[in-house]
Amino acid sequence: MFLLLPFDSLVVNLLGISITVLFTLLLVFIIVPAVFGVSFGIRKVYMKTLLKIFQWATLRIERGAKEKNHPLYKPYVNGIIAKDPTSLEEEIKEIRRSGSSKALDTPEFELSDIFYFCRKGIETIMDDEVTKRFSAEELESWNLLSRTNYNFQYISLRLTVLWGLGVLIRYCFLLPLRIALAFTGISLLVTGTTVVGYLPNGRCKDFLSKHVHLMCYRICVRALTAIITYHDRENRPRNGGICVANHTSPIDVIILASDGYYAMVGQIHGGLMGVIQRAMVKACPHVWFERSEVKDRHLVARRLTEHVQDKSKLPILIFPEGTCINNTSVMMFKKGSFEIGATVYPVAIKYDPQFGDAFWNSSKYGMVTYLLRMMTSWAIVCSVWYLPPMTRQPEEDAVQFANRVKSAIARQGGLVDLLWDGGLKREKVKDAFKEEQQKLYSKMIVGNHEDRSRS
Repeated sequence: MFLLLPFDSLVVNLLGISITVLFTLLLVFIIVPAVFGVSFGIRKVYMKTLLKIFQWATLRIERGAKEKNHPLYKPYVNGIIAKDPTSLEEEIKEIRRSGSSKALDTPEFELSDIFYFCRKGIETIMDDEVTKRFSAEELESWNLLSRTNYNFQYISLRLTVLWGLGVLIRYCFLLPLRIALAFTGISLLVTGTTVVGYLPNGRCKDFLSKHVHLMCYRICVRALTAIITYHDRENRPRNGGICVANHTSPIDVIILASDGYYAMVGQIHGGLMGVIQRAMVKACPHVWFERSEVKDRHLVARRLTEHVQDKSKLPILIFPEGTCINNTSVMMFKKGSFEIGATVYPVAIKYDPQFGDAFWNSSKYGMVTYLLRMMTSWAIVCSVWYLPPMTRQPEEDAVQFANRVKSAIARQGGLVDLLWDGGLKREKVKDAFKEEQQKLYSKMIVGNHEDRSRS
């Protein structure tokens, strides 16, 4: 027993030295640079190295597939069905032209008209614009994660060993490091905002609150090995305005908040999230709602209006889609944020899925599972564009203004601009969508009939 004591003491000393060295490296190379918003360029070198490995692995897969005569899956970027932007009336006339001897503008119903609706229904099932926006984006190259590329199969021993080495690096080195950084950032956020909350209101409190939030968000960004490129920073949101952005992931918040100051809007939660919310609101006037208040549109609008009317308060950060989309498109913006009358600062966020899929499919994964997937990815790489501020025109209603902002975000981020409601992720299609098609068809028939009777 006594012979083991020196060995035990040596192990303890080595463990203590290792932890001290690791924490020192963490402090010097990650935490301190994050606090001051500087970078040593280590992440960019890491990203370039990964790109070269991905390229080699993809070429090896393609060569191996050719040797074994395996067909390669190629993702359809623009959908699997070619669609021309034509109207219902034009398409029905085309069908009538090819299969009927009657006049094309006849007001009577023709049996051939049914084929238009049958074809549209089949096209919708085959190439559903909504459902495919809630699944991981298929990559053209393999990123050693194997969850977003169907071409990964056993090709060679070297590829398998490379994938296994990647698993060891991600789970045994990167994951513990990222958890430590996330714990540090969250702990500092709770502690710092609580302390600042006890200070009297004034410039000093506002200054400290802003920089505590900024410092902690930057540390949390480092916890995801996030490499973010910000464009047009002169358009960053200002006090008294509303910042609206497309929504892919819960980390959209820290991506934006690590480069600016925002007042958050959301529902009050319990548990750890509730502790963070209560600490944050002491230092900064964030807008939190009780569960029963969220459904009261008038109360929400009044609280937001009161906030933006005070030009000393930070801009509100809102994601009008109301749910996460897989970063290939922008779906319908809820009109509530655009009825307030404040200046809107649009922001486009585009993630690069090569290093890790940032999309959160909340109907499939819980928050803990999602965060684990994020922290075991290689990195989070994205670009952020600050667009010029936009205001509601006198002739616009809230819906038209929301659509104009949405189109600007989609155009800048290279995303598909869709009119569908993201709520279809969990709900059935509203009857209004069906009725709209019925009205268009009946208007074509009845309208022509009225025109002929007038003549």
